[in-house]
Amino acid sequence: MTGAAATTPTREAFFELPRHRASVRSARSLLRDFLDGMPEGGVLADAGALVLSELVTNAVLHARVPKGRRIAVGFEDVHGFLRIEVHDASSEKPAIRRSTGPDCSSGRGLCLVEALSVEWGCCPRPGGIGKFVWALVGPEGGGGR
Repeated sequence: MTGAAATTPTREAFFELPRHRASVRSARSLLRDFLDGMPEGGVLADAGALVLSELVTNAVLHARVPKGRRIAVGFEDVHGFLRIEVHDASSEKPAIRRSTGPDCSSGRGLCLVEALSVEWGCCPRPGGIGKFVWALVGPEGGGGR
């Protein structure tokens, strides 16, 4: 995998998925399988699944891309931390909405990612179209950037 906050992984996996709402569930299933092979997997599972769900949902719902473009998810075991990447073909960077009203049913996803991650960010895809959003989830929980 690529980008900021990357160190030498002990284990990694990368998957392409259709840009469809059902891919959120598929990505969580792939993450569960990946975490089964990590000693710290159980501790990282809940926060990792929530972060992944938010990032995949954003890629599916908000990436402005031509029909047929796929998304990709990647996972790394980085010395007991879980690094998650979600790639899409849109170059538009995500932004946290700080002023979401109490009656709004959306707009809090990146706030959740920030709260549950040790750190997170967005980078252009090297040698490709679009971007990837990454998050590092630790056993002690998040703390944002």
